[in-house]
Amino acid sequence: MQFTSEQRLDDGLLEREFTLGEIPGTLWTPQSAAPVPLILMAHNNGLPKAQPRLVARARRTAAFGYAVAAIDAPGCGDRPRSDADDRARAELRRAMQAGEPADEVFESFVGPLVERAVPEWRATLDALLSLPGIGGPVGYSGWTAVGIRLAAVEPRIAAAGFFAGGYVPRAQREEARQITVPLLFLLQWDDEGNPRQHALDLFDAFGSREKTLHANMGGHVGTPWFEVEDGGRFYDRHLK
Repeated sequence: MQFTSEQRLDDGLLEREFTLGEIPGTLWTPQSAAPVPLILMAHNNGLPKAQPRLVARARRTAAFGYAVAAIDAPGCGDRPRSDADDRARAELRRAMQAGEPADEVFESFVGPLVERAVPEWRATLDALLSLPGIGGPVGYSGWTAVGIRLAAVEPRIAAAGFFAGGYVPRAQREEARQITVPLLFLLQWDDEGNPRQHALDLFDAFGSREKTLHANMGGHVGTPWFEVEDGGRFYDRHLK
């Protein structure tokens, strides 16, 4: 892992850009005399890690006393997209604009993204936990499809917060039954393009004995800001 820049922000957080091979990322850490727990913050594919809404969520979470890391998944931010990615995105847009069923298009698009993203997150986790000032346990926040696979294969994940507004491939819907860590699941009740019943069925499938569903009115990007505060309390219960 190589740090390429760093700056001390007005709220006291240290923000550092890094690269790990081809993976670009950002790490926010609070001022602390002791090692702090780590939260991996993954965004849905297509959004860059520098998107202002995502940065604001990461900084607020770090202010609760956590190291927070975000990376650009394959095809996100400045990372190049393959011809296959571009074709899949174009077919997805066409199907949705035509009002056609898009589940199979999503399946062929999101499934390969999960397969590529999860090994990168595991490599990033290895590198982050080797840094001074960062310790366990580890939490996850964000993209549900990637989070399910990561929590299923990565025993260092101790708690997870998932956003229901994204397609979850069949393989991850099955893997959800293996997830046993404490879970906070956020659902936007009127999320366009993401059927509510799919999210409810997925929540029911999780194997966690402690799982909480927060449902709020509004569309895909309307998650209330207070959910970041509630998320902080959730992580405090399970990571501190």
